[in-house]
Amino acid sequence: MKITDLRCAVIGKHPIVRIVTDEGLHGLGEVEFTKSYLKPWVLHFREALIGEDPTDVERVMLKIRQRGSFKPYGAAVSAIEHALWDIAGKAAGVPAYKLLGGKVRDKVRVYNGSIRRKRTGDRPEDYAADVKWMMEQPQNFFMVKQGISFHSNMKDTIEGFHYGATQKKAGYHGAMDQGVISERGFNHMLDCVIAMKEVLGDKVSLALDCGPGWMLPDAIKFARAVEKYNLMWLEDMLTGDYVPWVNPQAYRELTISTSTPIHTGEQIYLRHNFKELIETQAVRVIGPDPADIGGIAELKWVAEHAYMHSILMAPHGVANGLLGLGALINVCATLPANYIAFEYPSATDPWWEDLVVGLPPQIVKDSMVDLLEAPGLGLDIDAEAARRYLREEDAGFFD
Repeated sequence: MKITDLRCAVIGKHPIVRIVTDEGLHGLGEVEFTKSYLKPWVLHFREALIGEDPTDVERVMLKIRQRGSFKPYGAAVSAIEHALWDIAGKAAGVPAYKLLGGKVRDKVRVYNGSIRRKRTGDRPEDYAADVKWMMEQPQNFFMVKQGISFHSNMKDTIEGFHYGATQKKAGYHGAMDQGVISERGFNHMLDCVIAMKEVLGDKVSLALDCGPGWMLPDAIKFARAVEKYNLMWLEDMLTGDYVPWVNPQAYRELTISTSTPIHTGEQIYLRHNFKELIETQAVRVIGPDPADIGGIAELKWVAEHAYMHSILMAPHGVANGLLGLGALINVCATLPANYIAFEYPSATDPWWEDLVVGLPPQIVKDSMVDLLEAPGLGLDIDAEAARRYLREEDAGFFD
C-alpha cells in the first residue's frame, strides 16, 4: 500500500487531515479548532509522505517528526500520525488500540473538558453556580476542571489582581499574562475555591487550570493554601499553553513544597521534552495532548515512562473535536494504571454530530466512554454531508 496524497481542509474551524492510498483506504486526523491557520503547515509535509506505506507508521513518522515543535507546530505532525494509525487499523481490520498493544480497559474515564458554558462572572458565587451546573449534566462527570487566575478572566475583571502587564485584545489564542499576584487577587482565588468545594463536596472532584503566568513563590503559597480542599491538581501554573519551554527545576521546587498535585504538559512536543519532568519527579501529573505531542504512539510512550516513575497521566484534549475524540479513546484504552481520565472534547458546531459517523447517541455515561470497535480510530466523516461545509478551495478533499 502506498500514500498517493495528503490533503487538508478547514471544516468549520478544524483543519482536517486526509491521507489517501492506492488501495482505496483513507485515514483522518483532526487539529484543534484554535489552529485553523495550520493548513499550509500540514500540506508542506505532502511530498515527504507520497509513496510511503502508511501502515509503517513509525517509518513514516521518522521522516517528519523532527519538523514539529511545541504547541502549535506539533499539531500538524500529530494529526498526520493519527491519520496513519487510522489507515493501519483499517488495513488490519482492527481498532487502532489493538495495534498499540491492546486494551487495558473496556471503558475510558473522562472529565468535563469542553462540556461547559460561559460563566456569569468571576465572583465566588459565579464559580459556585458554574460547577453546580457542571455536576448536574447528564454525563455525571466524576471530576470537573475550572479555570482560575491567568487561565480565566479574573486577571482582567478583578481590580488589582496582579502587578504584571495585562494583555488587551492580543488578537490570538495563547497570549500570556504574567506577574506577581496581589493579596487581593490571592484571597479572591481562595474564596472561589471554597465556594466551588461547598457545592461539589466529595461527590465530584475539582481540578484547577491556573495559567501559565504565576511566579514560583505565589504558586507555592497557593498550592499550600488549598491543600485541605483535596484538589485533583493545579495545572500549568508556571508554564503551559503555547509556552515553548518546560522549566522542570522550578516545577520540582513547587511539587516538593506541597501535597497538592501539580500538573503540566499540554503544550509539550515529543517524549524528549517530558524526560526531565518525569525523571526528576518535577510534577505529580502530566497532561500531554495527543494532537500536540506528536501523536498517540508518542503519548503512550510518555505514559509508560511516567508510570515507571509513579507520575499520573491525564491527557489534554478540550479542543480536539470529535475525530480527536476517537484518537483519545483509542490511546487511553491502552495506558497503564497511572491513567486518571482525559479531557473530553466535543463538537465546536452542532452540525459536526451529523458529519461524524461511528459515535453512539450518548457518548459519555457516568463519566465513562465505551471503546470504539470499528477499524482504525473508529470514526469517519460522511462526505456528502460534509461537502456543504467545504470551502471552494477544498472542493476535491473527499474525491
